[in-house]
Amino acid sequence: MVYWNPIEVMPIPELKALQLKRLKMLVYKLYTFSPLYRQRMREAGVTPEDVQGLDDVRRLPFMTKRDLRDGYPDKLFLASPREVVRYHASSGTTGKPTIVGYTRNDIDSWSESVARGLVSAGVGPDDVLQVCYTYGLFSGGLGLHYGAEKVGAAVVPASTGNTERQIDLIRDLNVTVIASTPSYLLHIGEVAERMGVSIERDTQLRLGILGAEPWSDRMRDRIHERLGIKAVDIYGTSELSGPLWCECSEQKGMHVWGDMTLVEVLDPATGEPVPPGEKGELVVTMLEKEAFPIVRYRTGDVTTLTEEVCACGRTHPRIGRIQGRVDDMIVVRGINVFPSQVEHCLMTDPEVGNEFQIVVERRGALDTMLVKVELRPEAFGDRLFELDAIKDRLAHRLRDSLNVGVSVEIVEPGSLPRFEGKAKRVIDKRVY
Repeated sequence: MVYWNPIEVMPIPELKALQLKRLKMLVYKLYTFSPLYRQRMREAGVTPEDVQGLDDVRRLPFMTKRDLRDGYPDKLFLASPREVVRYHASSGTTGKPTIVGYTRNDIDSWSESVARGLVSAGVGPDDVLQVCYTYGLFSGGLGLHYGAEKVGAAVVPASTGNTERQIDLIRDLNVTVIASTPSYLLHIGEVAERMGVSIERDTQLRLGILGAEPWSDRMRDRIHERLGIKAVDIYGTSELSGPLWCECSEQKGMHVWGDMTLVEVLDPATGEPVPPGEKGELVVTMLEKEAFPIVRYRTGDVTTLTEEVCACGRTHPRIGRIQGRVDDMIVVRGINVFPSQVEHCLMTDPEVGNEFQIVVERRGALDTMLVKVELRPEAFGDRLFELDAIKDRLAHRLRDSLNVGVSVEIVEPGSLPRFEGKAKRVIDKRVY
């Protein structure tokens, strides 16, 4: 097994000792030099001396998206303006964006984290990696770019859009790895088919580094079946730095580099840890960030956590596939529904295409949920009885899977919106 940094296989007791040392240093620094954090810790009744074990992180106050927005633009910064070498911003759609600053060490740590993940997934100096995430204030593009260059791969900074040109670049430059959202990669496959190009037969593409939106194992299977490439999950948020953690070749979760990060998975209602392997909200403390410290940040992402040593030999904790967001969760007649659940159910049907849309409305006192589904072109015909049979079949599967009544509408292939960034799967028309 190839490792980028020997610390990836550090014995667990040594790794936990290093985490505790860095957690203590972080808390001391914040309490000493940040009036805002000192006030927050005093309100919580905690001092640096109270942090004597890793479990004591739970005594520290949470950070939320609201804290970050209230701190706009730089009230939460600990580094001086002279030490900040770059700014990024979140892509939020309400309120002020979150501005994140980086020192030179922050950039290096971020690049190191991505480099470890890429190597664990099988990326190396012989690869050509096309980055189809947005470049600019959004941190996705540059995060993958720096990590790939660090491991010696050639980078094609394609960004998003102009899909036909993306396909030409994949062919002409012998691209072997692509980084994008999973929905955009499937869109690339659709456009390639219309161009008469087979991604599997006519290109060197073998691996997709996919993230920035929830996706399911069924979509992973579909990407492999349709495009002939291996699909690997990557995770990060603008607040934490951008893309950070990636699945290794074993694909049994994304490795969280414990020397840089301390993660918790908590019950979103109680704030208490959930048992290993159970779903909860991901809460992150970045142990080494200098410009923009992050302590117990509630990401809103739903995942699982395991600390068992991976079959690849890496000893760092792993989080599972992101299964939705606490704040994106749809509540329909008291039932919690995640778009990824709907996707997983739909993708089990070979006649279903890659795109769907969920429409939630309130009629009278009751909520209704409609799922618009594209079929594959070869499955979409003019025989209404066949379409009705498919619609009834999908509605039955969704009701069984979600435990809530669902209506299904079959729409023509290509009629639902396509997205170059995160796919917008839910339209909630309810008025509260």
